[in-house]
Amino acid sequence: MKNTAITLFAALLFASCGNPTKKETTEKEEVTVEKTVEESGPQLRHVVLFKFKETSSDEDVKQVEEAFNALPSKISEIKGYEWGMNNSPENLNKGLTHCYLLTFDSEADRDTYLTHPDHVAFGDVAGPHIDDVLVVDYWNK
Repeated sequence: MKNTAITLFAALLFASCGNPTKKETTEKEEVTVEKTVEESGPQLRHVVLFKFKETSSDEDVKQVEEAFNALPSKISEIKGYEWGMNNSPENLNKGLTHCYLLTFDSEADRDTYLTHPDHVAFGDVAGPHIDDVLVVDYWNK
């Protein structure tokens, strides 16, 4: 019995030492899928940070949020999406308050998104209220 418990413990320990996984959940699927980068392949991340104008009302900001949040349902090239507001205690955000993270399978998909009519229309909604924007794209590792 003691040997069986030791063998079981060793097997569980060995199984947990594999590649770290990342969890991906989409609203469409409502299930969690665990994949390593090796299993799913690298994905292109598109990070967008906004600083809103002081003259923009709460309603203006809400309109921009809703318009951005609608993009994944309109642009099929977006494979993953999440967003949130800065809550860092470090106070190093330089006034950038809203962060959006989009995932694409390829640079071609990202480029399609950038010129997509719904993304261009979003720019018309957001443009009058954006004081500054920062965009960083990277391939996850």
